Amino acid sequence: MDNIKILWADDEIDLLKPQLMFLEKKGYEMITVTNGHDALEECENTNDIDVVFLDESMPGLTGLETLSKIKADWPNLPVVMITKNEAENVMEEALGSQISDYLIKPVNPNQILLTLKKIIDNKRLVREKTSSDYQQEFRSLLMEINSGLDVPAWADTYKKIINWELKLDASNTSDMEEILAMQKSEANREFSKYVERNYLDWLEDGDDAPTMSYNLMRKKVFTHINEDVPTVMLLLDNLRYDQWKVIEPIITELFRIEEEDYFYSILPTTTQYSRNAIFSGMMPSDMAQYYPTWWKNDIDEGGKNNHEHDFLKEQIGRTFRKPVKFDYVKVTSVHKGKQMLDNCLNFLNNDLSVLVYNFIDMLSHARTEMEVLKELASDEKAYRSLTKSWFLHSPVWAALQRLAERDIQLIVTTDHGTIRVNQPSRVVGDRDTTTNLRYKVGRNLDYDKRDVLAIKDPEKGGLPRPNVSSSFIFAKEDRFFLYPNNYNYYNNYYKNTFQHGGISLEEVICPVIRLRSK
Repeated sequence: MDNIKILWADDEIDLLKPQLMFLEKKGYEMITVTNGHDALEECENTNDIDVVFLDESMPGLTGLETLSKIKADWPNLPVVMITKNEAENVMEEALGSQISDYLIKPVNPNQILLTLKKIIDNKRLVREKTSSDYQQEFRSLLMEINSGLDVPAWADTYKKIINWELKLDASNTSDMEEILAMQKSEANREFSKYVERNYLDWLEDGDDAPTMSYNLMRKKVFTHINEDVPTVMLLLDNLRYDQWKVIEPIITELFRIEEEDYFYSILPTTTQYSRNAIFSGMMPSDMAQYYPTWWKNDIDEGGKNNHEHDFLKEQIGRTFRKPVKFDYVKVTSVHKGKQMLDNCLNFLNNDLSVLVYNFIDMLSHARTEMEVLKELASDEKAYRSLTKSWFLHSPVWAALQRLAERDIQLIVTTDHGTIRVNQPSRVVGDRDTTTNLRYKVGRNLDYDKRDVLAIKDPEKGGLPRPNVSSSFIFAKEDRFFLYPNNYNYYNNYYKNTFQHGGISLEEVICPVIRLRSK
């Protein structure tokens, strides 16, 4: 408080001695002047003024004129206008000049103190309140994480952690951010154990199984298609729940949320496996069996997601008794984004339009390769910010703005998330072993059993078997796989990058949001 310096300009400053003494006793340092010219001179000569109190009706240079000159030279300096005049045009001119607050004479000390609290202490108070609230919830979250959670409870706990991340982001509470990061790591440790214990049982489609990639369309999309309103499904590749939360306020300007839900991505949590499963309505082993020309294994040449439209058409044909008019558009470049925007109103002619947008996935991969993007998306907070900035200026948001003028149903979802990896884990395999950082497919794999979920019989995991002795391993928590060769080089290269394919809350628990035009 000792460092807070206030400049007060009033031609009747002698009449304000009680207020000045009150503020000085509270620890504020006061500088007083009697006219606008002196106020400007003090601003020029005193570099560390924190706030200016400005009388509106001073002779000579008026308060509004002084305000205008202060804002021209020191635009970020908070100014409080004090006036006897309640005329509307005076208030409007002052507010239009970006004053921080205004007070009507006579001012009492408590009014002044409240104004200072709002201006000077607001961020500190928010930070302290957020820290206090999180500290109170820390223990209950810790108990939740270790209480044997089930499928929906894990989704709820994950959402609570993300909501705290966003609150701490907004309040810049760095000390609490470190504690929350440790708690999130603990949650991922327990969640990985939970998935390891239950994953194969879920694929048997028991009562306790979550909605997963292969039945997402049947359970969360097809059931809401109707003839009265077109449905647009927007799949943003790699969209995590926290990234959804930062674009939610943008989308809800024009759409109201009817249901905020989730599904669990299958393993591996990658586009090749999870997104093909979404559109085919099948696990990868079934795709490989029934559509061998469309499915490609990791070691096969060519694009791995070239038949999503075909898979979707087949799934729609199996699910609906009568024809469903649908379209499928995939945007993987700036040109295709512009093309989609130009034609987006055609979606209104369909029962279902699926729009797959690849930007976030490309961003995470480009961040690994490009130093400038590592700087721009250095951590989760920056990654969220970059996602929000992209979305706000993207063709997909421009298209949604056009579509929102009509009555449409919008379903926003993804195929999997991504996690920032930090812990290397050594793996040894033959030359046909895949290069993925969060999962491996190969023969005779040698690895640390504590770091992975191993599926030695791929068919039980709904996975194809490229070779007779092939098995899959999936990295748990924030680990990433490295070969012994050039270990230190690749450790430094990939550490702190965003990857996917393994088991973590961020990769597995995915948002699926149903909205309607307002």
